[in-house]
Amino acid sequence: MYIVAIFSPLIGCLIAGVLIFIKHNTTNNNDVTASRRIDLVAQIFTCGAMLLAAIAAIETFVEAQISGLNPNVKILNWVDSGSLQFSWALNGDTLSLLMVTMITIVSLMIHIYSIGYMAHDKSIPRFMAYLSLFTFFMLILVSANNLVQMFLGWEGVGLASYLLIGFWFDKASANAAAIKAFVVNRVGDFGFAIGILAIFLLFDTVNFESIFRIVADKSSATLNIFSTEFHALTIICLLLFIGAMGKSAQLGLHVWLPDAMEGPTPVSALIHAATMVTAGVFMVARMSPLFEYSEIALTVVTFVGASTAIFAATVACVQNDIKRVIAYSTCSQLGYMFFALGVSAYSAGMFHLITHAFFKSLLFLGAGSVIHAMSGEQNMQKMGGLYKLIPVTYIFMWIGSLALAGIWPFSGFFSKDLIIETAWAAQTNIGYYAFWLGILTAFLTAFYSWRLIILTFHGVSRADEKTIARVHESPMTMILPLSFLALGALFIGLLTLEYFVGARAPDFWGNSIFVLSIHSALENAHDVDIWVKFLPLSCAIAGILLAYLLYSIAPEVPKALSTGFRRTYKFLVNKWYFDELYQRIFIEPAFSLGRNLWKAIDDLLIDGVGPNGISAAVRFIAQRAAAIQSGYLYHYAFVMLLGVAALITWFLVRDYS
Repeated sequence: MYIVAIFSPLIGCLIAGVLIFIKHNTTNNNDVTASRRIDLVAQIFTCGAMLLAAIAAIETFVEAQISGLNPNVKILNWVDSGSLQFSWALNGDTLSLLMVTMITIVSLMIHIYSIGYMAHDKSIPRFMAYLSLFTFFMLILVSANNLVQMFLGWEGVGLASYLLIGFWFDKASANAAAIKAFVVNRVGDFGFAIGILAIFLLFDTVNFESIFRIVADKSSATLNIFSTEFHALTIICLLLFIGAMGKSAQLGLHVWLPDAMEGPTPVSALIHAATMVTAGVFMVARMSPLFEYSEIALTVVTFVGASTAIFAATVACVQNDIKRVIAYSTCSQLGYMFFALGVSAYSAGMFHLITHAFFKSLLFLGAGSVIHAMSGEQNMQKMGGLYKLIPVTYIFMWIGSLALAGIWPFSGFFSKDLIIETAWAAQTNIGYYAFWLGILTAFLTAFYSWRLIILTFHGVSRADEKTIARVHESPMTMILPLSFLALGALFIGLLTLEYFVGARAPDFWGNSIFVLSIHSALENAHDVDIWVKFLPLSCAIAGILLAYLLYSIAPEVPKALSTGFRRTYKFLVNKWYFDELYQRIFIEPAFSLGRNLWKAIDDLLIDGVGPNGISAAVRFIAQRAAAIQSGYLYHYAFVMLLGVAALITWFLVRDYS
């Protein structure tokens, strides 16, 4: 069944891929009925394949938990070259099975949702094929039992994300966003690839089991880089973390994530909630036996995670595009996950990853329902008063926002608050840094969540009459997935608390996560002071009240604040000027270098001196020689006399010299 869970999406992708070409022929023949049937077949097969994958994943996960045995499945021998030996195999420990189950369930909901959301699109088979391909590569990533297989899934996810973000390729902004995501992720992937190479040099293997078995013996090993000795595991972990920063959009390599909103809303939900952006979190958790032996690497992870959380939260507070608000909230929540990993609370980070997958998918798909009702409008400043027109969507957005804000008893309360408590319980300077930024982020998260709710659903409508007249509730194919995800946002945190971080956690995780005894933040989190436990919830409630005050009671105040604090507002609207900074530091110099190399090497050297230059010289000589062929006898006689004179002169000079 494990193989079925992994490869079913690929089968759905291949079937939908064949239907793309079949539909192309029907489109050329203007057969609308046949084209619609092909769309329906593509949707049935891809959704059916995802349903089969989800059922198989759930069954495999439950059986593994009951039996206590990991279903490790070897598919084939892949590489056998010297000491480099590894198979194509599926890792079946709790960490992998949990991710496979979550990915297949959430992806199934998004596939079903896409039936309604993309109903009027002209390229439905292509879209469904891309969704399934993306899911397949993500499953390959999380089920890998070696680093090379993981890297294959890692790169496959990057490729599929490029195709999905740029799905509407006739839009210049979509193409630019797809290229940006692809290029930025290549920066992180380069670090990941070098990290894999360094692991092979140190451990002489790329298999997880073999690496983890001997990592303690290598804990003090060094790597010689430019005649300088460095702690090997620190260098390796930092390189791996660079890869995680790219995939999970952490501060510095985050710039692709908001622009990825150019893709269809189901794509945003798939990339931002349950799959691609969580790959970095999963990878760090998977490599916990290495990170545990590098305090420097853990400190860097904590610092970057906490800094990302506050950065993204501040930017989300001033965004007007409904999808961008949720996108920056994703970036912020990923920061929470990373600083949990940084204080060695890996299970707490994974706990938040799972709860976040449900409520963030709910928010994105709910936003898609709003956009669908508003005829494609995404600007919250042009909405308002929608709660009466789309009440079901309104309820779902409430549930998702309460979970995101961390209000009891919604899922986000249990996972996010625990992360903040573990940061304090770490009792380190970097832990306190993460704690206070986490507290401030919790306040801002609640604030921008309710700013979104109020601007979108409350107050007086700011849309034009034609748009309002067309507002309608989403079809059942969109409502049903929202209902399921809402249940997850409501109950998944409470139901799984004991298994992830409670009394049953050691048996639940088994050997899939490794933590040194000196790193006891998670255990200490249960005994922190009462004010530490209640402060995140208190700040979340304060954020909601502030949003209500500013946007419901005194809506003129936000505009006055943006005018009075123009520089701060502009700084936040421009996303801390990261894009402009990268434009100056990297993009413009790269273009300038390329332009100069083109002019100096291509134009002057290759074109001027190389083959083009030689051909030009030959052509010039030939043209001049051709001018001699005039057809007049006296011209030929004159040339012959010149030749004879030249020969005589040469002989005379030779004899007398």
